[in-house]
Amino acid sequence: MNSVNNVFVEISVVLGKTSLPVHQLLKMGRGAVIELDAHHEDEVWLLANNVPIARGEIIVQGEKIAISITSTIKN
Repeated sequence: MNSVNNVFVEISVVLGKTSLPVHQLLKMGRGAVIELDAHHEDEVWLLANNVPIARGEIIVQGEKIAISITSTIKN
């Protein structure tokens, strides 16, 4: 069990996607807003080491944001 404690997994959540030119990205500063192709009620993708593992929905409670898993992806 001790060796399992030393395994690291990067968890990512994909909220949406967009395309923009690199020069526009380089001009953006702190606080810039990037518009995504998603709506607040859309499901999000959960990735483990860049591999899709589940879908979920965003939950906001006060100042905390969480993801509630709605379905898992079978590989």
